[in-house]
Amino acid sequence: MRILVLGAGAVGGYFGGRLVENGADVTFLVRQRRAEALKQQGLVIRSIHGDYSTKVKLLQPGEHAEPFDVVIMATKAYHLDEALESVRPYIGEGTAVLPLLNGYAHMERLQQEFGQDRVLGGLCFIEVTLNEQGEIVHTSARHDIVFGEVDGTDSARVRRLGEAFAGANCTARASSNIIQEMWNKYIFITALSGMTTLFDSPLGPILKQQETRQAYRELVDELVAVAKAEAVPVEENVAEQTMKVTEALAYGMKSSMLRDMEKGLPVEADHLQGHFLQLARKHGLATPLLELVYGKLKVYELNRQSQTTHA
Repeated sequence: MRILVLGAGAVGGYFGGRLVENGADVTFLVRQRRAEALKQQGLVIRSIHGDYSTKVKLLQPGEHAEPFDVVIMATKAYHLDEALESVRPYIGEGTAVLPLLNGYAHMERLQQEFGQDRVLGGLCFIEVTLNEQGEIVHTSARHDIVFGEVDGTDSARVRRLGEAFAGANCTARASSNIIQEMWNKYIFITALSGMTTLFDSPLGPILKQQETRQAYRELVDELVAVAKAEAVPVEENVAEQTMKVTEALAYGMKSSMLRDMEKGLPVEADHLQGHFLQLARKHGLATPLLELVYGKLKVYELNRQSQTTHA
């Protein structure tokens, strides 16, 4: 199985690197600057589960290559348009597209671009970032990747992908209920990113303070109400499960969105909180905490744009 990983950033670089470490045939599709860095120092993973570094096969957008069996898309949502054009030449009749983006809004877009039959469902749970040296720094106990057919069937391509991950230094599994799992994750990550950025704080202090802990739960309840109004397949007790998973995280846990804000980078406000807010308004639901979180993120974006313009 030939696998193409779009980008060699934190998420794509981590799981792609673990596949390479496991002996899989992996190529990374990267822009020139990242390609030059990877040629010089290789792909470097610093992880509590074990470090790994290696030279990797690289491809730059526009370079010729035969279609791949699987294309793993691990990009930020605000780069999706560019990503679609970058991977298009490498997707053939038999290519499966596995997105690892946060949220759910990207699924319809991918299906429109490449066809429903090509797109798998996918998600991951990992706290990972790039340091100033371009190394992939993984700091959480979890390094999970989940994938499956949208219709829940047990397909040959999902089994082959599972074989590629078998024995790899990460937790990988196929799911027969991937859409529900993606929505569960969507609720979880929207709340986590929303509250950590709202309070500019790691998770622990937010849960320790009674008032902010209650606000966290109220935001989760708002998100669950929207998901149920949209009739998506979430578990009946998804709010309780979301809080249980959240409470099990490390005290110093930071969402990737908060880390991006600390670096002055763009954020996925429209793809996560914004999409949920659109659905809430569609169903006439009041979501005051969601609106507050989204407002905070949009103010950040406006200030960032202003600073960039005047730099």
